[in-house]
Amino acid sequence: MFKYLTKRQWTLILLTIAGIIAAYFILPVSVPLIVAYVTALFLNPSIRWFQYRFHIGRQLAVSIVFLLFLMLLGLIGTFAVTRAVAQIIQLIDNAPYYISQLNQVLIDLQNNMNSFMEMLPKEFVDQTSSRIEESLQSSTDRLTETLNIENAAAFATKIPNLIVSLLVYLIALFLFMLELPRLRKKMHSYLTEETSEKVKFMNARLGYVVFGFLKAQFQVSIIIFIVTLLALLFIAPEVAVLMSLITWVVDFIPIIGSIAIIGPWSIYMFATGDIATGTQLAVLAIVLLAIRRTVEPKVMGTQIGLSPLATLIAMYIGLKLIGFLGFFIGPLVVIAFNSAKEAGLIKLNIKI
Repeated sequence: MFKYLTKRQWTLILLTIAGIIAAYFILPVSVPLIVAYVTALFLNPSIRWFQYRFHIGRQLAVSIVFLLFLMLLGLIGTFAVTRAVAQIIQLIDNAPYYISQLNQVLIDLQNNMNSFMEMLPKEFVDQTSSRIEESLQSSTDRLTETLNIENAAAFATKIPNLIVSLLVYLIALFLFMLELPRLRKKMHSYLTEETSEKVKFMNARLGYVVFGFLKAQFQVSIIIFIVTLLALLFIAPEVAVLMSLITWVVDFIPIIGSIAIIGPWSIYMFATGDIATGTQLAVLAIVLLAIRRTVEPKVMGTQIGLSPLATLIAMYIGLKLIGFLGFFIGPLVVIAFNSAKEAGLIKLNIKI
């Protein structure tokens, strides 16, 4: 089969392999630049709108859109941090009450266990008690190791890196917004006219599909946020806004979803003896899961035309190869491959 490959096809194969190897090592450390480039692509229609609507140059339009984007980020960040700090302070104030509740639950559980174990053989009771004590001691040791000063210091040392990454992201975003037309022109200068037209078609198709993917995720997450907020205003109004925002953010993560927040919260309420709240949260978790499982495939299929099975496989392989970022890069690679096939850049006609 390989002897039928032309020199050009061999060149494309070798370049593809080299690109995959380079991406494997470069992508994990290039997240701010990648996110900046993707953000610039999404903000580019707004820049063009300002240019044509007000008849201004690209540099001025980029400055306006960039400032509006910074203001939006600042407002969202200020609101989120303010609400989070307020809720954390309230949680700290109520911590003694929560601890006393948990202690009472443990005492009741111990009394019930003692009454039950009186009917069991002494050897079995001693062995079970020793194992429980060992498990509790092990859990305490792990918790102590996690909350020690070294880990807190290690987290503090990461803050400068996060600040640097944020600054790199913002600077790169501004520069990408300015240079997008020149970068596209430069890229097409290395292509033949026929290939350039195919690449333009692929980019247009890919942009449409990626925008549809994010639009679908956003539409589903908005439904999740509204349902969660309305439910929590009834179940736990004192933390409704904060927990709804956290659930909304976590819901963007594929596979995990909102149940990663509501589920443990429900279990905790059952453990502390608040059966009513625990039941309400469990029902909310089931409702949110049902909404995502019924709405997401329809919205996703409409927006990007990618089957749920292909999306799941791409997410899993991406996760295993390059970590958390692979959750998003995996489906994008599949979308790019399909777009390249539609554009005629990749031709597969293999029959066995």
